[in-house]
Amino acid sequence: MIRRLSFLATLIVLGVVLFFNPNFKTIAAGVAILLFGVIMLEEGFKVFTKGPLQKILKKATNKLYKSISTGAFVTALVQSSSLVSVVTISFISAGLITLSEGLGLIFGANIGTTATTWLIAGFGLKIKISALAMPMLVFGIIFSFQKKNSLKGIGNVLAGLGFFFLGIHYMKEGFEIFNEYIDFTQYAISGYLGVIIYAFIGIAMTTILQSSSATLALILTALAAGQIEYENALALTIGANVGTTITAILGSLNSNIAGKRLAGAHFVFNVMTGIVALAFIYSLANFVDYLSNLFGIRATDFTLKLALFHTIFNTIGVIIMIPFIGILERVLIWVFKDKPDKDIDEPKFLNEAVLKYPETLIVSLVNESKYLYKNAIFEIVAHAMNIHREDIKSDVKIKKIVKESQEDLKTNVRELYSSKVKTIYGEIIRYATTAQSSLGLSEEQNNRVTEIKIANRKMVQILTDARVLSYNVSKYLNSDNKYIKIEYDRFRKKVARVLRVIYLFRTEEENEAYYIKLQDLRQEAKNNILKSNAQIDNLIRKNLIDVQMASSLFNDNDNVNNMIEKLIKVAELLYGKKDTILENGK
Repeated sequence: MIRRLSFLATLIVLGVVLFFNPNFKTIAAGVAILLFGVIMLEEGFKVFTKGPLQKILKKATNKLYKSISTGAFVTALVQSSSLVSVVTISFISAGLITLSEGLGLIFGANIGTTATTWLIAGFGLKIKISALAMPMLVFGIIFSFQKKNSLKGIGNVLAGLGFFFLGIHYMKEGFEIFNEYIDFTQYAISGYLGVIIYAFIGIAMTTILQSSSATLALILTALAAGQIEYENALALTIGANVGTTITAILGSLNSNIAGKRLAGAHFVFNVMTGIVALAFIYSLANFVDYLSNLFGIRATDFTLKLALFHTIFNTIGVIIMIPFIGILERVLIWVFKDKPDKDIDEPKFLNEAVLKYPETLIVSLVNESKYLYKNAIFEIVAHAMNIHREDIKSDVKIKKIVKESQEDLKTNVRELYSSKVKTIYGEIIRYATTAQSSLGLSEEQNNRVTEIKIANRKMVQILTDARVLSYNVSKYLNSDNKYIKIEYDRFRKKVARVLRVIYLFRTEEENEAYYIKLQDLRQEAKNNILKSNAQIDNLIRKNLIDVQMASSLFNDNDNVNNMIEKLIKVAELLYGKKDTILENGK
């Protein structure tokens, strides 16, 4: 609703301005072209985020100084803080990085956005930019029609830069036309009153345009044309910086919890930075004059001085916020709480944010599948054998556990499947299918997703086997026929032993020995099919069990061994290899 009202207000304001002042159309066209260029740039760089960019960002978060500098460098390179934010949100949602590590990237991105100011002030306003924009557009469009994604990406980047520079050209021309009709400097307001008023104008402009790059381009071209005073331009720049928080908040309304927390961090950072910059604006302006003289920037080159000012106050903001990152993280987690006590059938790792990139989706699919396996399948199978899962996790011998576990837990496997497994299983398959159909997976990534789907199908099959077995386990738990009870206790021991080894295999860091043990148990299960059948035949010949008992034993012997094979296979698929998809993703 808020975004719709903002969009409607923008259209109304633009329509009124163009109606009463047609001379504004050149500037408006320039802003529109520049915004289109920003969109194309972002689309172009998205092609390259499925490999190198993600690897760079992932490896750069182990140290705060690395995450801040990487966030600044990548944002300056791709000219899009929103793209860095999307990747960061996806990483946090997938559990690849923590919130505090993501905050470092976002703080760095705020410094990186100042590169746009330097690009416009130092390049876009100094030469006949349209002469450079046209060749970029020509080659960009040619590349964008190619079939190869990398060439399309290059094409979009070139075309985006072309439209970006062309937009600056038209904005510059528009303000030169304005000079013939109106002089906005007559509305200049000096002193702190002017600083406050123009800061709010900057916030309003960025909120309407939904792009700080477009706002800064407007400020710089107006300053270059002499339409605004340097002092007021400084305040407008601070306001534009704060105004991006409105854009971030609006963008996070439909986002997941990670998106809301990052938007909150963005808000806190920019507001705090804005307050400090406004409070010390004249001191900072004097510092800019000193550095300008030191760097050889002319005293009258106000556009370059504005770019320097923009960089300085954003850098100061990062320096101020660094000591408070831990506190900010705790506050954001407290304010934006994840849904408490999620049931097993609700996704813990899967959300729309992780669908942005193959690597984050695969990691989330693996984590969701592991969570389902250890918290639902493990428990249901254990209870189906009338054994508590905590006993299986303990050091007590399996033989003793089975002997003492004589209570019928009355486990309804079908009902547990419907309440705990069915929904999340469907979500895992849906996300996996989406990945394979629309995310452009590499062969290795596609194989990993297929393995995840197989693992989940086998988990459902395990519950089918457990449901069939559970009925007779409970039926003969305290049977008067000691022979049938011994056989079913033997089944329970086999399942419990496998569950324990799997538990150790997935929880112990040095798990090679348990992997070997699982292979032995799998082979033992295969060998026991014939051996167990011979034992059952012997019980029948000696009339120690009746025909109905014999039939149950034959069927359940197959069920037990099939279930064991599937339990081990799922453990291998989910825990048997180190996930290197992120490092090797292409």
